[in-house]
Amino acid sequence: MSFAKQAQIFQINNDREFNEIALELFHYQAVNNPVYNKYIKLLGRDLSEIDTIEKIPFLPIELFKSHEVKTSSNRCEDVFTSSTTGGGEPSKHHVNSLEWYEEVYKKAFNHFYPDYDDAVFLCLLPAYLERKGSSLVLMSKGLIEQHNHPLSGFFLNNLEQLELHIHQAIEEKQKIVLLGVTFGLLDFAENRFVDCSLADLVIMETGGMKGRRKEMVREEVHKHLKGAFNLPNIHSEYGMTELLSQAYSKAGGVFHCPPWMKALVRATSDPFSYVGDGKTGGLNIIDLANTESCAFIETSDLGRMNPHGGFEVLGRFDHAEVRGCNLMVASE
Repeated sequence: MSFAKQAQIFQINNDREFNEIALELFHYQAVNNPVYNKYIKLLGRDLSEIDTIEKIPFLPIELFKSHEVKTSSNRCEDVFTSSTTGGGEPSKHHVNSLEWYEEVYKKAFNHFYPDYDDAVFLCLLPAYLERKGSSLVLMSKGLIEQHNHPLSGFFLNNLEQLELHIHQAIEEKQKIVLLGVTFGLLDFAENRFVDCSLADLVIMETGGMKGRRKEMVREEVHKHLKGAFNLPNIHSEYGMTELLSQAYSKAGGVFHCPPWMKALVRATSDPFSYVGDGKTGGLNIIDLANTESCAFIETSDLGRMNPHGGFEVLGRFDHAEVRGCNLMVASE
């Protein structure tokens, strides 16, 4: 048995509809996902009492490293894996359908960028292109094919060729999306000069230093990139191996979710309670596209809800003290 309302997530128009499907999906996964089922039982939670999304237990993201987080009906067409530094264990997302993943990421991108159907789509993803199992590379490949422009493509380390493609697209008055990992965009900014002040250009960073450069906060990265390319704003994408959906920021590092995705901020001292707007805590993500893995994820990111809507990502937790992971380890 698979989740019956999967296709309906794209028809969500308000909180009531979101909450209704989220609760139905929770009860489906609480029964049919063995890892999630065990975690809920270890917490001593009564499923009959969980009637709001705030009462839903969120699965610690670290468990994607040590367990197969999937429902019994997941036929697992592919496994996405996270990049690692220092030889750590990668996260693994057992994906039921690549066709479904393609539909999700394309609808999410088109939700925020509906006028970019004919854009030149350039992807600067060194390190990610050099390994298998990257959901980011698969998404980028699909977006390149969707936009289907002869100047679109991947760029590994050839920054000179990337610069030429941007200049040619500007001359042809084409819209441009340059999607890149943070260290790749910083390398490009330091080695090539492209004045984009008159271009219809979106530079979108996806995060990630991966040990290649000194860690920088997003505000510092954006300030550097805005100055280098002479642009008023830098865009961002918030995604991860364990999610099928993505949130996007068009300015200031404030992310917004597509209608089938939601962020909540839990208290740092109590993972089962929530803080108000403007207060820092741990990010919990509901991704209703994760119908056959787990849609309710306690991430390792620190963040806060913006009073005007959306959320910010401020840093990361030290997982050595994550309560939920310790709970599972102690039971095995």
